[in-house]
Amino acid sequence: MGFYLRKSVSVGPFRFNLSGSGVGVSAGVRGFRVGSGPRGNYVHLGRGGVYYRHTFRSEVPPHAAPQEIDSVDAAAIVDSSSEALLDEIRGKRRKLTLRPLAVTCTIVLLIVTLLSGSGWTIVFAAIAGPLLVLAAGRRDRIAKTVVIHYDFEPQVEQAFRRFTEWAQAFAGAGRTWHIAASGWVHDRRYHAGASSLVQRNVTTVRAVELPFVETNVPVLSIGAGRQTLYFLPDRLLVYDAAGIGAISYRTLEISATRRRFIEEGGVPADATVVDHTWRYVNKSGGPDRRFRDNRQVPICLYDELTFRTPNGLHEVFQVSRSGVGEGFVAAVRYLGSVTS
Repeated sequence: MGFYLRKSVSVGPFRFNLSGSGVGVSAGVRGFRVGSGPRGNYVHLGRGGVYYRHTFRSEVPPHAAPQEIDSVDAAAIVDSSSEALLDEIRGKRRKLTLRPLAVTCTIVLLIVTLLSGSGWTIVFAAIAGPLLVLAAGRRDRIAKTVVIHYDFEPQVEQAFRRFTEWAQAFAGAGRTWHIAASGWVHDRRYHAGASSLVQRNVTTVRAVELPFVETNVPVLSIGAGRQTLYFLPDRLLVYDAAGIGAISYRTLEISATRRRFIEEGGVPADATVVDHTWRYVNKSGGPDRRFRDNRQVPICLYDELTFRTPNGLHEVFQVSRSGVGEGFVAAVRYLGSVTS
């Protein structure tokens, strides 16, 4: 309930109410008034210096609807230097997969022999079936996999070694997030003083085996929502359910900035805490006393990485270890300069 002591100045039928939040105006009879103040329209009741006021707050939402950050389908992300590689990968990916057919045939063969066959036919089916599945799987791996073997010149080898070191540091960070959407804040008091909000999800950064591609170098992968980014020595591959895209590093726009982030979740062990704020803040930046559950929250310094291309790639990440993003971006740029 909003009980408080007031100060006011009357001018004719109007009363100007003075407070630390600003000036409001009201009209009415003694003991009952309606008015408008810094916090919205209100009804005012009471006498003798002690009053009750109910404020009807504006319907303007405290923050804007988040705008999605998303890339086009992977199949549309391709530059001229990657067309031949993508044609080969896509062509092999479209080839018939025999292993599911071999598994089905093996199951049918075992059922038939169990129902009507002799002991020797059952043994034969039990041996031949798994061998058929193994042979079909081996054929699929050979027929559907593109082999890329890298033989580096000294300068490229040095650049890729530097990239690998920063990739390991990136993968070793306490936490990495993929930012799916962002929006501006209309009323910063309800969002710990933040000027913008982001929708983010924890993602994985690790070395993996590349689908449909066999190579002699480690491949870094980063989950980006519905897509996954794979870093080869000379280009970036993008996979999603719709297909595969590829771009050389010379066409990749990659940047890293350090961002102060109000962390209301758990603070990663390697994060740098640079300040604190309140869950609900007043105009001066102090705690808003109207909220009993108001608590301090840390402000962390994170690296924010942005990946863009002219043909539609747009992904944004946060990494908890400050400095890792900047080093990784520098390594990618240098690798692109020596491989282009």
